[in-house]
Amino acid sequence: MFRLRRLADQPVLAPITANPWERAAVFNCAAVLHEGRVHLIYRAADKDFAVLRCPKPEEALKFTSSFGLAVSDDGIEFTREPQPLFQGEGEQEAWGVEDPRVSKIGDTFYMVYTAFGGRSWEDHRIALASSPDLRTWQRRGVLLDEPNKDGALLEDMYDGRYLLFHRRVPHIWTAVSPDLKNWHDHKILMETIPGWEGLKIGIAGPPVATRQGYLMIYHAVDKKNTYRLGAALLDGEDPTKVVRRLPEPILEPELEWEKVGHVPNVVFSCGQVVKDGFLCVYYGAADQVIGVAGIELDEVVF
Repeated sequence: MFRLRRLADQPVLAPITANPWERAAVFNCAAVLHEGRVHLIYRAADKDFAVLRCPKPEEALKFTSSFGLAVSDDGIEFTREPQPLFQGEGEQEAWGVEDPRVSKIGDTFYMVYTAFGGRSWEDHRIALASSPDLRTWQRRGVLLDEPNKDGALLEDMYDGRYLLFHRRVPHIWTAVSPDLKNWHDHKILMETIPGWEGLKIGIAGPPVATRQGYLMIYHAVDKKNTYRLGAALLDGEDPTKVVRRLPEPILEPELEWEKVGHVPNVVFSCGQVVKDGFLCVYYGAADQVIGVAGIELDEVVF
């Protein structure tokens, strides 16, 4: 059993009211260690989420999500780009882009993200973009044409194929593809368990290779809609198999800014990095700011 410890008492990123595109919230971010520096591709919102309380998306209360970029030498103090890195395009992204997760496979960065059309609350699709440098992105389209979220690619090939983690509510699923276009062999990887992960679960960042196997961090939601982070160990030879799953969360809302915000009682991660043997997990808190917690990788024992 292990738990993450917070590396900062305050958020590492918060909204900037002077920037219209990120004035309401900055949260759920991909995290990548590139050229020795931590890069966060974070979700930003321009308005409050009052519309979430409506039975269907209301144009009058519409908020739009886009992605920003922040870079850090130490993983705590970040410098942000003033303009959005990536914004919604077309009908399926009319309400923006959400919850990026970035994997490096070969020399290419692949970003799996949620494209939200806003025609209903189920109008979300997993989409893909690729980049050579984390700054210039090429869209590759929708990966799964079904209501789906929480998609991430394994950074290693699996039997010569790409391995995708995704969620068909309420469980975590996997699928494989030879070409990043056609996905098959969908199967449940991990199911919900009554209690703190009883309502639904979904992958956090792409699984991390360790000496024991792949560390998979995931978010879990209980019936009171509290979001926590859990951890599971995937088989190092066959990451479609769970070796062990920790019985208790590794991080849960405790600080005021994790409990109070646009959506209360939320810690939600889309990415982590390993820097100098230390695992840094970046997480959205209360759907409004970004925090960081971590642990020495050697202390991650199942």
